[in-house]
Amino acid sequence: MTMNTSCPVCGEAATEVFLRRLGVPAHQNLLLRDEASARQAARGDLVLACCGRCGFVHNAAFDPSALSYGADYDNTQTCSSAFRGHVESLVQRLVEQGSIRGRRIVEVGCGQGDFLRQLVEAGGEGTTGVGFDPAYTGPDSDLGGRVRFERRFYGPDCAEVGADVVVCRHVIEHVADPVVLLQSVHAALGGSPQARVYFETPTVEWILRHEVVWDFFFEHCSYFTAESLSTAFQRAGFQVDDVQHVFGGQYLWLEARPATGTAEVRLAAGDLPNLARRFGVVEPGIRAAMTAQVQAWAEDGVALWGAGAKGATLAHLLDSDRATVRCIVDLNPQKQGRYIAGTGHPIVDYAQLAALGVRTAVLMNPNYRAENELLLREAGLSVALTELIETDHATGD
Repeated sequence: MTMNTSCPVCGEAATEVFLRRLGVPAHQNLLLRDEASARQAARGDLVLACCGRCGFVHNAAFDPSALSYGADYDNTQTCSSAFRGHVESLVQRLVEQGSIRGRRIVEVGCGQGDFLRQLVEAGGEGTTGVGFDPAYTGPDSDLGGRVRFERRFYGPDCAEVGADVVVCRHVIEHVADPVVLLQSVHAALGGSPQARVYFETPTVEWILRHEVVWDFFFEHCSYFTAESLSTAFQRAGFQVDDVQHVFGGQYLWLEARPATGTAEVRLAAGDLPNLARRFGVVEPGIRAAMTAQVQAWAEDGVALWGAGAKGATLAHLLDSDRATVRCIVDLNPQKQGRYIAGTGHPIVDYAQLAALGVRTAVLMNPNYRAENELLLREAGLSVALTELIETDHATGD
């Protein structure tokens, strides 16, 4: 196993490993067509290290060659009304700030382009967009040519695509050297202080404080606090204007612009190293308690609700041999009928739960409780939704 224990954000040579998981599924959002191929999917090692200088957490054993992004990769979340509401609030924020009207927008890691289309439409006449993502499968252009898509990763070779605004949501956590990505963004903006940058990424502090063991997985090799995300931007030549916690505190939303002159780089680890150490100590006990609880529900039929990264990770941690969990529910019709990478659990529509004899569904994210309870109620299904965060080990606010 090749290890990189130095911090990719601030360069600190000695970081502290607090979690090791070997041979985990490399992909959490790769959709497989049958159980056999799902169980044979690529694997990698997760060795999480925390920087005591800036608070950045990274996978010291990350190997990008284990990953393959293409048409069978689907991390779409907008099938959920709760998540759509969050996305719409971000669009509204940018409209109200006047940041996107008549501007050239570049989205780094655009997925299937839904967010970029919304931004360009909301920006009105003269607003254009270019989206970069190797997993994009739609038309090359849309909205009368105002939006176009490139099926490739965004990197230094993309700096020729000029931009007034760069948005990037849930991508930087997949990048082993985030400062290099941000330097590419800086180059695309040409150093213009009028340009704006908006990034969204999960916050590691929320994961550690709430002891959410299924929120650490191979695809995410970089985990940020508000402070370490700011440090990465400052090292790339940006002035950070604001960092806010959004989506119930689970995500960070950062707003920045190219710095005039040399950007001041600030380092602050805060309490993150202590939180990481504590997580490493309590994690085995949490997993044991969760496994026992799910096994107790299994006799009456248990499923996981959410076939994204969280559901795939929890399935691997609790039921790698498919002895306990009958299926994984997801609202995305593109995922239904496919299988989870690593374990081979089938992905189903919630309407199938009664036929599968499921009486309890474990909710991966409490933000979706109200929405999913309504779906079950309207369908007349007697399925109890439960949250392992609440029932076993919730800490913090």
